[in-house]
Amino acid sequence: MKLQHVILAIILVTIVVVAIAGFRGEHSAKPPFEIFPDMVYQDKVKDQVTSPFFAEGIAAREPIPGTVAMEMPAQNDYWASGKWDETHWGDGIPVHEARDGGRALQIDSADMNRGRERYSISCEVCHGAAGDGKGITSKYGLNGAANYHQDKFRTMTDGEIFNTITNGKGQMLGYGYNIAIDDRWRIIMYIRALQRSQNATLDDASPDEQAQLQAKAKAKPATPAPAAPAAPGAPAQPAPAKSASNNSTPANQRATFDLKSIVTTLVVNGETRGALIPAETQQ
Repeated sequence: MKLQHVILAIILVTIVVVAIAGFRGEHSAKPPFEIFPDMVYQDKVKDQVTSPFFAEGIAAREPIPGTVAMEMPAQNDYWASGKWDETHWGDGIPVHEARDGGRALQIDSADMNRGRERYSISCEVCHGAAGDGKGITSKYGLNGAANYHQDKFRTMTDGEIFNTITNGKGQMLGYGYNIAIDDRWRIIMYIRALQRSQNATLDDASPDEQAQLQAKAKAKPATPAPAAPAAPGAPAQPAPAKSASNNSTPANQRATFDLKSIVTTLVVNGETRGALIPAETQQ
């Protein structure tokens, strides 16, 4: 290769580098030449400018009805945060009438069923249908989901449970982005019903239900007395087979209610509302 060809190649490479990189530190009133603008220039709307796209010619749009800025307080701080103030979790379901075109939040069978539906969709996979922390994920190594029937969760305030649903805790991610505020409270209602159904006493049932349970307990055959020791040399008699009908539940024992029953009992601020309707009791 001739020397002049080498010099020519060096000149061409220099021109290409300068064309792409430009003169660093130089100032110019001309717009820069950009090969890769990286979406710096886009068709977008800027504040306080006109736009022929909209009929009124205004580019900036009004916020949709019900929009709340992040720095503004919510309409009901406890309803939206679960806190009575900066340092105390609230307790109780913040019932309200219908507003903003939505439905009311009340402690009734309709909202309880809605809470059960939302629980089944978002919570049951980890916490289980009975709320005992034995959801399907526990079979695949994801352990540690809360068992709602432990005392620390039974005594936890509604506001703290609401905050956990919203923001998550431990391994649990927050669900505030895809579960509406009212539906979070409905889930809490259903969780309280689950806790009540698995930690109830006979006194929690209505008088008619108590009579039915007591009648069932009396109808079960009594446990037979132990047989007298066999005489020396006599063949031992086989022990009678055990069956579920041999077990009786005393009336003062804690009753466990079948989840197939209609559970609508709820305790709010110390007041029992609704009725617990058991389908069956277990010892």
